[in-house]
This record gives sequence, C-alpha cells and structure tokens, in this order.
Amino acid sequence: MINKAKYNCIKELNKKGAPVVIVAVTQEIEAIINACNENGIKVEGLSDNETRKVNKKIKGLDVIHTTSLPKKFPKARLIIAYHNIQEIVDQLTSMGYEDFYSPLEILKNYDVSKHEHNLSQSYIKNKILISVKSHEAYFDESLVHLRSLDIVITTKCSMKCESCANLMQYYTSPQNTDDKILTAVDNLNKNVDEISEFRIIGGEPLVNKNWHKIVNGVAEQDSNHKIFVYTNGTIPVKDDILKSFHGKNINFYITDYGKLSLNIDKLEQSLKSHKINYYRRPVGNWVDCSSIRKHNRSPKDNAIMFKECCAKQFYTLLSGKLYTCPFISNAYELKAIPNNPMDYVDLLENNENLRGKIKRLVKMEKFFPGCDYCDGRPYDPTTAKVYDGKGLIVAGKQTQSPMPFKKIET
Repeated sequence: MINKAKYNCIKELNKKGAPVVIVAVTQEIEAIINACNENGIKVEGLSDNETRKVNKKIKGLDVIHTTSLPKKFPKARLIIAYHNIQEIVDQLTSMGYEDFYSPLEILKNYDVSKHEHNLSQSYIKNKILISVKSHEAYFDESLVHLRSLDIVITTKCSMKCESCANLMQYYTSPQNTDDKILTAVDNLNKNVDEISEFRIIGGEPLVNKNWHKIVNGVAEQDSNHKIFVYTNGTIPVKDDILKSFHGKNINFYITDYGKLSLNIDKLEQSLKSHKINYYRRPVGNWVDCSSIRKHNRSPKDNAIMFKECCAKQFYTLLSGKLYTCPFISNAYELKAIPNNPMDYVDLLENNENLRGKIKRLVKMEKFFPGCDYCDGRPYDPTTAKVYDGKGLIVAGKQTQSPMPFKKIET
C-alpha cells in the first residue's frame, strides 16, 4: 500500500492554495477544527459519507455529503479525520482529488483544556488519543493495530429490535458469553501492538450481572486501556458499581431510544454524580443490514461490498474468537453461516503463529467468506455499488418474538 496522505500538514496547509476541507465528522471533529485554527489553517468546509451527519453546521462550517464535494470544492486540500485513512483516500482519489493530509501533526500538541467542546474534556482527550494511534498505524504498516475491540459479554438484550445489525433478534436462547473473556483479551493484547479502545457490548451488556467485573478486569490488565460501555439506557447502575470505576479510564456510550430507554436520565445523573465520562446520542436511522442469506456474489462484487462496508473494522470478540465485524461473529455464533477458519482467529487456541493470524485478519483488504451472507453495511446506501438491503430504516422497531432464520446443516 502506498501512503498518499501526508504527515506534515501545518506548513503545507498554511500556504496559499485550494480550500482546506476536513473529511469525516468524528467525535473529535471540534478538536481538529480548533487545532487547525491554532496553527493558522483556515478550514472552509466539512464532509461526511453518512447522510445523518450532513446539512448541519459545526463551529459555523457546513457539513456536506462527500459525494457532493466536487460541486462545492472542485479543488481542495483534504484533512482526513476518519480512522481508516486509506479507505477515504481511495474514495476521494476516484473523485479526482490528490492532496490528502493526516491531522496527526496538529493533534499531537493539542491541549484539550484550552478549549470548550460539546463533550467532556476527558472524553474528547480519549477520542483524540485513539485518533492519533490510528493515524500512527497508517504511517507504520508493520504495526498490528485495532482501533477498537467490541467485547460481546452477552447476547441477551433488554430491547427486541427486529433490525439489530448485531443480529440479537435471531437468538432464541440468548446467553452470557463471558467465559474466558479476560484470557482471550490478554492473549490478544500480547499479540498486537495497540488496541486503542475496548468497547463492552451485547446485546445489552448491563443485562449480564457480571458486566462490571469484566469491565474492571479489562481495566486492571493495563491502566492505559480506554474502555467504553455501550448501553441503551434501559438499566440503571448502582452506586457501588460506579464507585469501583473511580480512577479508571471507563466511559459510557449511551444510545437514546426515546421512550424505550426507560432509565436513561437516571443513568446519566448517576454518571454525572460519579464524574464518569459519557456520550449520549440520539439513535437516528439505521442502515438495513440484518438479513442473513447467501448471495452467491462474484469475488469482485464481494470485494466492492467489503470496501464500502462501514463495519469491516468493528473487530469483535465473541466466545473466544476474534472476528472482523459483528455480523460474521454473530452469524457464526447462531450457526447461520458455515464454519470457515478464514473468518476468524481463535484466541484461546494454542498457536505459535497467533500474531500472524491476527495480522492477516486485521490487514485484510479483499473480503471474508462470511461477507457473502451479508446484505452489506455501507455508509450511505443510496450511493453504494453493491448492497442488497432496504436502505435507511427507522431504528428500534420492536419484535415480540425471535426472528426466523435458516441454520446451516452440520
């Protein structure tokens, strides 16, 4: 892979030239804009591939859809805020752009305390550190880097969303999956260079009565671990549990499903009182991607679908195995797709080449066998070249009973 994005951006972007545009509205976008201003870089626009993020203003700058960039900015110098720089560079190169920069140089010296942000200082600081690690990995291909690891601790959920992208709606006998999780996490840590953030998920992770023990276990393996607990706001958290998180880098990511999130306000107040970082986000719409069916696509089409997928680096740990995404991991757990060792790495298996297997999975640029059972999960279904779902759908629609699916005969 030839790295097309440049590291040194301050001197270059201070020169006269095409307008400067930041691509990808990440949670640390305000910090990147501030850092540009501090360094005399005039930003003239923002863009993103997700429809739900466009037609808004952030710090007075318009957010436009990336496909509309050529209309407003035929020529531009582009700062790539997204963690997967190469993916965005490839997209923008196909649109005729050729001047790309990483925000790594300006973020390394950014002082969060000197600025105001919509999110807490410590939460933004974590997101900046995660961004920095991701961009460092772009410039050093020898690194085996996972921007995030989704640790599935249960397939039980307090909601019954019929279009859950993580396939919880198909489980007829959901279970807690915390057996040997800490052993698997430890084995993974020993065989990669960096995991920027650990995301505790389900189902609804707080359904698992041992959830806080797992969170503390991951935190105690390394004090530098940045941990995010993903919850739907249906379950409050006891004070003694939150007290056990004091002094650890534990954050909450709360998806607000409106009336369905019965205890979200109570949870938010508890987190505030214990000074624990959190981000509360309205659910918005989902991209329909929850059907499980074999498509028999050509290798070329599967490769295109994989390239367009927004979840292909949502590395997922489930039942001791590391997968590249939540779809394949849960489809395999459900026995809805054939067992293919190319789809995962068994972290509990005694293997001298564990690092090599993990690196193969992390560095995959084509597709996995399990991809052929997925409809696709593009950033924007209206512009996707290979996608078989229904497009954007209303999130959180409930089902009364598990959804049917076809199991693979074994």
